[in-house]
Amino acid sequence: MSDSRILIDPGSFSSGFEGLRDLDAVVVTHQHGDHLDMDRLPALLAANRQAPLLTDPESAALLENPNSDVVTMTAGTDVMIGPVSVTPVGVMHAVNHAGVPRCTNVGVVLRADGEPALYHPGDAYDGEPGEVDVLAVPLNAPWCKVSETIDFVTRIAPGSIVPIHDALLSGVGRGMYVQHVSRFGAGGDVRLADLADGKAADIGIL
Repeated sequence: MSDSRILIDPGSFSSGFEGLRDLDAVVVTHQHGDHLDMDRLPALLAANRQAPLLTDPESAALLENPNSDVVTMTAGTDVMIGPVSVTPVGVMHAVNHAGVPRCTNVGVVLRADGEPALYHPGDAYDGEPGEVDVLAVPLNAPWCKVSETIDFVTRIAPGSIVPIHDALLSGVGRGMYVQHVSRFGAGGDVRLADLADGKAADIGIL
């Protein structure tokens, strides 16, 4: 986006991010390990000291000597990363069950002049991002079911969706989820940008 390099949620289920360099910012939506890898994050930030860490309030409180400037995100206060505005959206993680305490969760909308706006909700479907072009859609989690995912896509009504949060799914199961969400979300009137198997997608030309 406008040649800016912004990494979102470097977590324990992700591979390869520790080698990234020349980042402009790192975003962490919440403290769960699949979004915030406390073992690998410090080295990543040390190698990208120019990149501030934008994160939710509780994650910010967990980090000691993070090797980077920490910006605590709260709804209503945008953060500029070069030409990209980062708009915090939401407050709390979706409900899992009584055995898992809720934590703060702050999604983000990335906007830059002349480019599609991207909304990454973290782990919640209740955020109100306003009009966006591209929605990063959590496909599967202990806190959601596919009907809720479809309702979420329908409510946000993006032009394109990017499936995320799918590490718990088998290949066959993932395909079923993608089919359901892309076919029924927003009445099927969305384009699919699938990053499966490490493929890249230029959402600016979809």
